[in-house]
Amino acid sequence: MAPPSDAPEVVVVGAGPVGLSLAIELGNRGIHCLIVERDDRRGWAPRAKTTHCRTREHMRRWGIAEKLAEASPFGIDYPSHVLFVTRLGGHLLKRFEHALDCRPDRNEDYSEHGQWVPQYKLESVLLEHVRNLPTVSIRNGCTFESFTQDDAGVAVTLRDANNGVEVIEASYLVGADGARSGVRDAIGAQMVGTYGLSRNFNVIFRAPDLAKLHRHGPGIMYWQINSDVPSLIGPMDRDDLWFFMPTGVSVDLDLSPEAAADTIRQATGIETEIEVLSSDEWVASRFIADSYAKGRAFLVGDACHLHPPFGGFGMNLGISDSVDLGWKLAATLRGWGGQDLLSSYEIERRQAHEIVLDAAEANHSTLANQLARPGIEDASAEGAALRTELSRVIEETKRAEFYARGVVLGYCYRNSPVVADDGTQDQWQRSIDYVPLAIPGSIAPHRWLADGSSLYDHFGSGLTLLATTGTCEEECLKAAQEAEALGVPLKVLDLRHANLAPLYEASLILIRPDQHVAWRGSRWPGEGLIKQVLGGL
Repeated sequence: MAPPSDAPEVVVVGAGPVGLSLAIELGNRGIHCLIVERDDRRGWAPRAKTTHCRTREHMRRWGIAEKLAEASPFGIDYPSHVLFVTRLGGHLLKRFEHALDCRPDRNEDYSEHGQWVPQYKLESVLLEHVRNLPTVSIRNGCTFESFTQDDAGVAVTLRDANNGVEVIEASYLVGADGARSGVRDAIGAQMVGTYGLSRNFNVIFRAPDLAKLHRHGPGIMYWQINSDVPSLIGPMDRDDLWFFMPTGVSVDLDLSPEAAADTIRQATGIETEIEVLSSDEWVASRFIADSYAKGRAFLVGDACHLHPPFGGFGMNLGISDSVDLGWKLAATLRGWGGQDLLSSYEIERRQAHEIVLDAAEANHSTLANQLARPGIEDASAEGAALRTELSRVIEETKRAEFYARGVVLGYCYRNSPVVADDGTQDQWQRSIDYVPLAIPGSIAPHRWLADGSSLYDHFGSGLTLLATTGTCEEECLKAAQEAEALGVPLKVLDLRHANLAPLYEASLILIRPDQHVAWRGSRWPGEGLIKQVLGGL
């Protein structure tokens, strides 16, 4: 079943951000890739709105982080404040400034700040880049039906809009096809977890005067804490486009345009012109697949994990799935990945998924519904005292949702077969706060260099051996010769002048294509290390 030379090497089902990111990771490495997509993905629904700093770091490596910045509806300098109010037209309770690391100031911890941008704009940037990759093609209006596989490859059956059936032969299949994944069903994986943590609604509307009719100033999200319609609301795009999200709804809501507009007016306490563009219901759940792969077929993104959106982790988590799987597929296809490299994908990413699922579920445990108190809108001393007390509760219960750099950057691939632990992995601890650590399995700590460039800008597309101190020319030469003999791309990066040794706590650090530390030490241990971190090459 080996594909012919002009066939795609990887078939990706799904052209959302996760599928497009996988295609970019593969296409940038010269891998022939076919994306198949059932829908045209147009419409008002924003899906995700938060692009975390880690996702933008991937985009920086792909050369398109600035493209996303240019697509920002309000400019990257727009303040990413999250405000808790009784109503948009009511009292301010609590302000979280510069949430989600979206402040564009240069920060030592990362090479790119986060960004508040509708998902459809992110998809547009990714899609434009994909269309410029010569080894990647896209088929729209195409549905995944089934697949078979053997030791040499996969045969993927697709159905087009005219009901025509075609079988595509490839080396691998990846399901980036979301919560209702057909690829997941085809490999027999089951989602395990809890359905129905809450019932919620999402309304997209246009309100030309709304931003001028409240006194709370600019922000990306306003939590409305009242007993009538506990909800979130915020600006989404140019042309006065807003989102409105009633949370924890226990009764049926009339989502007809007129009724939805009235609900928004009631929730905000502001009478203004409202044009409802779309409305839908969604259910928050927590699920993770019992398996991410079967043979040559893999799952990424929502196809293998689902969680409440509070914290904005979902899309970003899926994109990092694609980065991890993408470089490993490319290495395997080009002969410098061993037989165990691809099996490390689930071992590593499941750890990151569990951390995020726990954080998202914890964030979801306190919605606007749980914060509402009788009397908090009263214009009285008692009302003011209630609002002061509620501000304290909001600080205690919601800060972790908006300042969770440790969840975004601080995870570690412990006990991964392709990471060489130096005995320090047991020191890693889960935290919402981020402390840069070069423990093997962690994201390589970032620094800005004296010339203004990011340390990450100097990493290679394959393995990178970073030299931080000492007289290690002989060790670096030995590593380079061994990598060349094995056919493994290795860049030796001599930054002994940059004072990175205290940060990395080692003279030599081996860094993977996804910017995770694979090994660190004072002497090169031999070619066995390269073979280990590439899955037994």
